[in-house]
Amino acid sequence: MTNIEKVNQFLDEAKIFYFLTTDGDKPKGRPFGFHMLDDGKLYFGCGTFKNVFSQLMQNPHVEVLAVNGNEFMRYDGTVKIVKDEALLEKVRTAMPQIMNLYDKNGWEMGMFYIENGHAEIRGMMDLKDEFDV
Repeated sequence: MTNIEKVNQFLDEAKIFYFLTTDGDKPKGRPFGFHMLDDGKLYFGCGTFKNVFSQLMQNPHVEVLAVNGNEFMRYDGTVKIVKDEALLEKVRTAMPQIMNLYDKNGWEMGMFYIENGHAEIRGMMDLKDEFDV
């Protein structure tokens, strides 16, 4: 299993994870659920009209925090925003209800992945795994 597949599997098992950004000089976190592994990259998406997308544009350094049972994963790196119609079609297939809502309202889905990433999987008292992604 590749390192990005390990991250994807942990997020699958956790179901909900937290995407951490900064808003000016203040930390911001919000729950995310969508992620999609495609061609060796783990993509995330959110509306370009949302504050989180503006925060990513202003400061691309992020961390993803996920909890699964007694373990948690921290996955940090730098966001790379992607404009790719073929990728959006895959998102449309994976989440038709959400994408229909976006289409109906004229919203744009902003897609991105994390590059130069690093992940740690930990128990409350010990490091289980650590790797670059």
